[in-house]
Amino acid sequence: MNKSESDNKKNIASKTNIPITIISGFLGSGKTTLLNHILTNQKGIKTAVLVNEFGEIGIDNELIVKTEEEMIELSNGCICCSINGELVEAIEKLINVNKRLDYIIIETTGLADPLPVAMTLLGSDLRDQTRLDSIITLIDAENFNNVAFESSIGRSQVIYSDILLLNKCDLVTSKDIEETIAKLKEIKKDARILKSIKGNIPLNLLLSVGLFETDLINQKESDHDNSHEHEHEHEHEHVHSAEDNKIEDFLSISFQTKEPFSLRKFQYFLDNQLKNNVFRAKGILWFSESERRHIFHLAGKRISIDDSEWGEERNNQLVFIGKELDKEKILSQLNTCIDK
Repeated sequence: MNKSESDNKKNIASKTNIPITIISGFLGSGKTTLLNHILTNQKGIKTAVLVNEFGEIGIDNELIVKTEEEMIELSNGCICCSINGELVEAIEKLINVNKRLDYIIIETTGLADPLPVAMTLLGSDLRDQTRLDSIITLIDAENFNNVAFESSIGRSQVIYSDILLLNKCDLVTSKDIEETIAKLKEIKKDARILKSIKGNIPLNLLLSVGLFETDLINQKESDHDNSHEHEHEHEHEHVHSAEDNKIEDFLSISFQTKEPFSLRKFQYFLDNQLKNNVFRAKGILWFSESERRHIFHLAGKRISIDDSEWGEERNNQLVFIGKELDKEKILSQLNTCIDK
């Protein structure tokens, strides 16, 4: 295969790579509740859910439309399937049957180490069709104890997570929550921890799908109301939607410039300046060292950058979502990434 054929293949793959989220967590931590929350609240996104056994999962009856041999169709356009045997085969079958698939969620059993699942995805032919977006591990705040973490699987679920979701926070005191977080950080020092009740958390903190597009819609509305704020050469917009307000006061910060970044400077920003309170990020990147269009994703500490060809005017567009973000500092750091 010559270089141009190789580039074309990579271009096609990066445009069609389907993001995969692995949901992990000990028995009873609320994985099914979280899954139902995602399936109920996703809008216009064709999602496939892979679970180990249908018998283990309580997908809400109102979501189910009909049952097929190994597949359940859901009322919101999503599908659910069981993993009978090989994970890779199950995913390949899903992709082949559903050509317009946007997202895949894998729910592991409560006694599963997520690392082999992740390594299976990264080490197979699925690399050309999928992208491991994140590993989300649920923690049961009410029944948290050291038993789970005396097992290698319990520790692995924490260590290999990109985001820890401390669930059932309404059933315990603030002191209990603080103690649990301290214990989790003993196992994973730089853990990104979200708190939830019944898995109810804004989806843009968990899944990358729609994050950038949603933010741009919010930005346009805000532009209309605050047009005088955009006379600066680089357009910066701070979006704080009503949904973000519901849980722990999350912020969304947007950055846009029509000048290219220096790859070295942006790498320094990622390695040395980006803090743990950024949970999600997504964007389109233009580097002065590259003719390619780069698509950037961050979930927890997992970062991926795919490349494709430019089909529109070149620019940099980034969105960061997190808690207690220092907006001015982040925007200033991004400004220093511009290749001057």
